[in-house]
Amino acid sequence: MIIALGSNLQGRFDSRQLLLEAALERLSSAGLTIRARSSWWRSAAWPDARQPYYLNGVALVETSLPPRSTMAFLIGLEASFGRIRAAPNAPRTLDLDLIAHGRQLIDAPGLALPHPRAPQRGFVMGPLAEIAPLWRHPLTGGTARELAVRALIGADACPQPISGT
Repeated sequence: MIIALGSNLQGRFDSRQLLLEAALERLSSAGLTIRARSSWWRSAAWPDARQPYYLNGVALVETSLPPRSTMAFLIGLEASFGRIRAAPNAPRTLDLDLIAHGRQLIDAPGLALPHPRAPQRGFVMGPLAEIAPLWRHPLTGGTARELAVRALIGADACPQPISGT
């Protein structure tokens, strides 16, 4: 399973990086086993670059939870970190996206797998290519590395030095 993490508001944490690290710890404490994780990547907010920049990353996670239960857990975790869903693309403390759950294909209200917009997002495909460059998108067949190169949204995404977050 692939989970994308992002933040452009640090909330009660001293930095976005610390917030995202805490979110990873919460995933682990809830029985989701993190098998690999990317570095944190910085990118301009999209679609409104006037908002604070984002810090993003990706984790490869193992779980016995089915996709809907996983998604419900992620939404609850976002809320526990202070996420308010006031408007689409609004600044947020924590954004968790279920990018893929194995090779499952789902197109239902509230859950689409693989995530329909992930292939166009450099801030998702770049971190994914860092840890799983040969992962293949279940619908397009493109690898994470190929999709990262072609991504147009968040094309400015790049690994963030630890001291610079």
